[in-house]
Amino acid sequence: MRFGVREFELALMHRMRDLNPGRVEEALRDMGASRAEVRAAHAHWTRLAHAPRAPKGAAALRMALGPAPHRGSRPAGSLTCDVLRWPLPSWPGLMYEALLGPGGELWNQWFVRPSGPAPSDLAPWTCVVADLAAMPGAVQLEGPAPHHWTVDFPSGGRTHRARFVYGLLQRLDEGITSDP
Repeated sequence: MRFGVREFELALMHRMRDLNPGRVEEALRDMGASRAEVRAAHAHWTRLAHAPRAPKGAAALRMALGPAPHRGSRPAGSLTCDVLRWPLPSWPGLMYEALLGPGGELWNQWFVRPSGPAPSDLAPWTCVVADLAAMPGAVQLEGPAPHHWTVDFPSGGRTHRARFVYGLLQRLDEGITSDP
């Protein structure tokens, strides 16, 4: 099985299905993909992650997505990290970003908004963590699983919780009162 952009998107959707199954099903219909394809893509990506001779980190992303059309750098404390970004067809206007440490280790991977204003509404698959994290009173929390993030933020006198997978909004829980 070849592992390219389509398969990578399906592997991402496998994890997103935990929090937003309806949106994932809609995307699968739009792509003409089956649940079996999602499972196969996820299983293939997982096997690659554990195979001794398979590419790891940024090399695995390059294998699936090709050369990054955007390369840059970003300070992280006293270090400078490399930044790689790829557009993905299922998420227009956003980029999939890999942050690499000084030795080339993959430190983070998630969706980002490369430019332009944040959306005015908090619709799933349109907002990224940075859209909410900059709000006054917003608090970032660890998510309950790998590649999950949570941002609590005040609005209308209540605290709301935004749940993200790979940095992409999946679900908004309004008026929460307990910890994640």
